[in-house]
Amino acid sequence: MRITRAVVPTLFTVLNMFCGLLSIVQTSDGKFIEASYFIVLAGLFDALDGMMARLTKSSSQFGVEIDSLSDIVSFGAAPAFLVYKIHLYQMGEWGLIISSLLMILGGIRLARFNVQLVGFDKNYFTGLPIPSSAFAVISYILTFAVDGNHLEGMAATMLAPLCVILSLIMVSKVKYDTLPKVSVKELKKHPVKFIFFLFSFLLIIFTKGKAMFYLFAAFVLFGLTRYVFQLIVKPSAKESAEIEPVEAPSYDI
Repeated sequence: MRITRAVVPTLFTVLNMFCGLLSIVQTSDGKFIEASYFIVLAGLFDALDGMMARLTKSSSQFGVEIDSLSDIVSFGAAPAFLVYKIHLYQMGEWGLIISSLLMILGGIRLARFNVQLVGFDKNYFTGLPIPSSAFAVISYILTFAVDGNHLEGMAATMLAPLCVILSLIMVSKVKYDTLPKVSVKELKKHPVKFIFFLFSFLLIIFTKGKAMFYLFAAFVLFGLTRYVFQLIVKPSAKESAEIEPVEAPSYDI
């Protein structure tokens, strides 16, 4: 059997999927913090598989499909099971339905992305990416879980609305910035975006993850705010363009 360069990115994609399974196993054992960290690790492998595909010049339709299958396990099923087991199971059938939205609408988000690969604006995603949704959920748990095994008070109350909001934004038309590639060219092209993401990464490292949820919350809210602003501004601009100037009447003297 001939081994091609495509094996390299596929290996990282498989590791992403495997981390998703390990997260589910940890959640079933009641180890919610460990389960959250396995989703973080899955995110690292998810970033590396795209990088390896570009370095080895081995991007393919197969890579796109297996990447999406891995993402639905690691960033859909794993966080959905995690939020259900840590608190939403207390809501009975409604808790099961709400937690499943992270997986179901995340799967729809991935399918829509795959069929829109050609011709889309590479500076933006349409809808919140499923890894961002998963990271928002696990950072919420890492920030507010008491003793790493349950949520209390307002943190427990807000978990269900958080899951619903994130799920709906994934299939919305709200635009979110893509991650900048690590290169001098990208720095020159999008300096503000590059510096913002670099600053966010360093802040997460220096705060030992404590800033993660607040950064993801700001990212989600920024996209929503920009979307609402554009809805307000664009119709006004369109109306202004449709109003044709009326020429003053001329009189022959």
